Amino acid sequence: MKIVTDCAADLSARELEELEVIQAPLFIQFPEGEVNAIEISADDFYNRLEAMRPAIPSTAQPSGGIFAELYRRIAQVEKNILSIHISSGLSGTINSARDGGEQVKAEANVSFWDTLTLSGGERFQVMAAALGVKANWAMQAIQERLEKIREKTEVIYTLDTLEYLARGGRIGRVKAIAGALLNLKPVIRVDTDGKYSTVTTGRTIGKSINAIAEHLLHKYAHTPVWVTVLHGRFAEKADVLANELRSRLNITRLEVTRISPVLGVHTGPGIVGAAVVPMELMEDLIK
Repeated sequence: MKIVTDCAADLSARELEELEVIQAPLFIQFPEGEVNAIEISADDFYNRLEAMRPAIPSTAQPSGGIFAELYRRIAQVEKNILSIHISSGLSGTINSARDGGEQVKAEANVSFWDTLTLSGGERFQVMAAALGVKANWAMQAIQERLEKIREKTEVIYTLDTLEYLARGGRIGRVKAIAGALLNLKPVIRVDTDGKYSTVTTGRTIGKSINAIAEHLLHKYAHTPVWVTVLHGRFAEKADVLANELRSRLNITRLEVTRISPVLGVHTGPGIVGAAVVPMELMEDLIK
């Protein structure tokens, strides 16, 4: 079996290679032309994003045809494919993947998995699936594990500014304007339906980082967890959050990574947050 995902999963080039995961592109549409989000570095992207202000680029999912071509190439060596994607509540990517699967029904056996999340939360599910394949798990066993990870994972973040979400139409404009005027820093999580919901709002990034830590402590208490701290171009605040979480949670494994440019379109550089999963759902796969 081969695992396919999209670049919203925030896997590093090394992880993709080691796990033998195939990554479908998402696209960023700048005024001067479309860019494959896989091919632009985070710093290059944020430089271009900030140079465009007050305008912002848009994003686009792969077409069904792109997925069909990808599945056909894979089917030359492996007919069974599990395609794992960003939440259907936030993107139409999985619908394009299904369209592509319909086009290759005679050539490949493609199954689909809606992670109902994104970024580090999606990454945990992709990693588990790929490690399950390496351990010779059956499809049903992999999907049962993915369901547990999907249920128990938290993705939560805060933003230095709401302007990018507002301009991209990802939150109500009135809310965004009010938040910008008051300089509020919302704490946002991915809910069980795969859509965003607001946990609370702080008046400073420091207060919102503390609220993230409190929320995660309430959810996981003393449970051993794997934490991925995520940021756009906000390394200093990512270190602050990482230290807060180390002091409050029972962390078995922690890394700090950067979100994909295709997600940064809607957040801007000033995003910091975390994806957290109980270690018991991953440890048997990574041993």
